[in-house]
Amino acid sequence: MLQPSHPLLAAALDTAARGWPVLPLRPRAKRPALHGETACTRTGPCTAGHVKWEQRATTDPDRIRAAWSAGAFNVGIATGPAGLVVVDLDRPKTDADAPCGATTFKALCERAGQPVPTTRRVRTATGGTHLYFTAPTGARLGNTAGTLAPLVDTRAHGGYVVAPGSTTPAGTYVLEDDRPPVALPEWLHAALTPRHPVRGLSVAPVAVNASRAATAALTAETAAVATMTEGGRNARLLAGARALGRFVAWGDLPRQVVEEAFQGAGEAAGLPPAECRATIRSALNWSIRTVRPRTGTS
Repeated sequence: MLQPSHPLLAAALDTAARGWPVLPLRPRAKRPALHGETACTRTGPCTAGHVKWEQRATTDPDRIRAAWSAGAFNVGIATGPAGLVVVDLDRPKTDADAPCGATTFKALCERAGQPVPTTRRVRTATGGTHLYFTAPTGARLGNTAGTLAPLVDTRAHGGYVVAPGSTTPAGTYVLEDDRPPVALPEWLHAALTPRHPVRGLSVAPVAVNASRAATAALTAETAAVATMTEGGRNARLLAGARALGRFVAWGDLPRQVVEEAFQGAGEAAGLPPAECRATIRSALNWSIRTVRPRTGTS
């Protein structure tokens, strides 16, 4: 049981006091500590049906104390209910010489003729940066992965970020600038607003010279993934990416285009970014390795 003065409980209460709903994350990890739909016992808060983590995030101090009394949980902020858009400037996972998210985001700002926004800033456990913004009134932005620039992701509705004070094996999330979040700049809002809605979703990116069959398959499969609910999302992502692997192997679609499309769809469905990347990579590797030669035109 955590003592009332424990830093993680204090971090959860402080975050909630700002009006930002919090949820417990696994100790020293970034995944929600709450059960998923497949493990739901339909008791307690889920008596009338499974309640997802975004709905269970809370600002109620009593509920927070009760939840964190069970262990040293890290703290997650449900960005959608909090009215936040958080820009995640990541660091390269493998190529140390590749530009980091802070560099690519700065270049994006320069191309837009805008300064890098000064707002609430958190240093992540791996040395990246979270920039906090308040969401535009009435807007319902989702999550993105690399849409703005390489290694620049965003979290809004359907997403969460790890709050400062939380710790992982890689390090601790540290608040570097405690000023209140500023409003999301209009030019960033415009860049994050889907321009080509299909059934309420943005059309998957299509490569120049992609075949009509490959384009249609990519659009249909990513739309199917993005509309999945908890319980079958990862399996659907795996199946969709496997189905598109043949077009990569045949040269109809660049692998990067397929990866980015499914990454965005998986995150829109609520899957964690790292889980999406691992599933997509595994699915495409399998499909490319096992695909049969093309037997006709497509």
